Amino acid sequence: MPVRSLGRPGPTPSRSSRSRVRPLARRVLTPAVASVLGVTLVVGALAGAVGAVGTVGLAGTAQAAGTTPADPSDSTSPSDPPAVVATTLVLEPGSARAGIRKAVRLTLTDADGPVAGASVLVERRTADGWSRVAEVTTGAQGHASARVAVAKDPARNRVRATFAGDETHEASSEAGRIALVRQESRVRVSGPGTVVDGRRVIVRVRLVTRQGAPLVSWVRLQRRVDGRWRNRAALRTNADGIASVKVSPRSDSRWRAVVLRRPWIARNTSPVHTIDNLPPGTRVRLPAAAPEPRRDLPRQRRAVGKGANPKVTRIPEKIWASMVGNSWHYGCPVGRPQLRLLRINYWGYDGYRYRGTLVANADVIGQMAAALAQMYRNELPIRSMYRVDRFGWSSRVQGADDYASMAAGNTSAFNCRHVVGRPGVTSPHAYGRALDVNTWENPFRSSNGLVPNSWWQYHSHPRVAWRSSSHEVVKIMARHGLAWTYGLSDTQHFDAYPSGGRRSDAAWPSLPRVCSVEVCD
Repeated sequence: MPVRSLGRPGPTPSRSSRSRVRPLARRVLTPAVASVLGVTLVVGALAGAVGAVGTVGLAGTAQAAGTTPADPSDSTSPSDPPAVVATTLVLEPGSARAGIRKAVRLTLTDADGPVAGASVLVERRTADGWSRVAEVTTGAQGHASARVAVAKDPARNRVRATFAGDETHEASSEAGRIALVRQESRVRVSGPGTVVDGRRVIVRVRLVTRQGAPLVSWVRLQRRVDGRWRNRAALRTNADGIASVKVSPRSDSRWRAVVLRRPWIARNTSPVHTIDNLPPGTRVRLPAAAPEPRRDLPRQRRAVGKGANPKVTRIPEKIWASMVGNSWHYGCPVGRPQLRLLRINYWGYDGYRYRGTLVANADVIGQMAAALAQMYRNELPIRSMYRVDRFGWSSRVQGADDYASMAAGNTSAFNCRHVVGRPGVTSPHAYGRALDVNTWENPFRSSNGLVPNSWWQYHSHPRVAWRSSSHEVVKIMARHGLAWTYGLSDTQHFDAYPSGGRRSDAAWPSLPRVCSVEVCD
């Protein structure tokens, strides 16, 4: 195909060449020549006849010389401008991954073929309009190319090429979009394999291409909870493809990272990373022959704050609503104004820290809190510490079901009920001044026999079961005004005296006489 370069007008005849034409015309216009041509010269007949005669003379001269005279009707005289032709600009944006400098190719042609040497402006679309990328010149085949950085946002990958035109070519323009190719990636979650409960650890996410080059993107860090993956954090990787976050898992945990599908990157999910939660305390090792509690309780919520962190408040409405009809009913010796709620951290048998609750009389709740806090500092475990209203009403004791509480090994205080095994006899717990601790390992000898089991009556444990006043738990209770009143007859039971008081003081409630000679729990 022939190549058309940009057109230029032909040379304009010089003044000297025009002056040579006029004398020649005057010399050839003789009467003899005019007669031969059949031309009658009429000088001055018409205005401008000299120009016409000159033309005829030139024609005669041309014939005499054996050449063809010029056609006066020809419009392409040297002084006319050249014709302007239409052009076609073809843009080939192509496709590429984000971050690549893509070569965008263009071709400029007209009706006769490629247009070489043309200047073409290449631009890209931005938020502020079209922005210049480069100005290129077409080659011999009308081709040119410009490199454009491919953005993650498809709207920013729209490009345009513009030829402004010249004296022989019309302007033309073409726009298109670089198609995004989604990036395949590799994503990993890393961190320690274990963490001590209550401590924080760093979990890291690394996002790279299949070739290992770092990627900057948002990823979701997820944790497996109750059989479902739940979002825990939205992280953005840095220039090294890394993001991190501090977590404090309170149990064994499984983690993964998810790269969401976007126009520039494909969806991907990391392998699962497991972090085992380790107890901060020492597990209780019980004898192999020791029986398990007959009733299971769910683990309480993990500890809040540092240390025992005891908090004493009035009874909230929701909790009081749960107590009424279970651990409290009309006719009880104390009511809501005399009672307080204690929330306190304790060491579980599994070595973890938990948050327990109990209700007691306002005049001894501080002593109970201090004793339980000392047990926490000495790492003396408690099996569980639920309010006794959790176990519901019991017609046997006319209060919350203390049999069920003991069968679970639960620690509790206030319970407006009768003495276990003695219907009609009000228990010291009805006043909120008695505390039962680790009831499964520390049985109570009732009128109906040992409850909740008999095995533990004849066995002790240095941390959770006491059979002597020299046991550390018994000594702690004594230091805070809680007496191990019945000794081996009721190993779980402690009576709290108001600060500085004694059983004979008026501050101590009047109990049935039978409680002075028999066990009243």
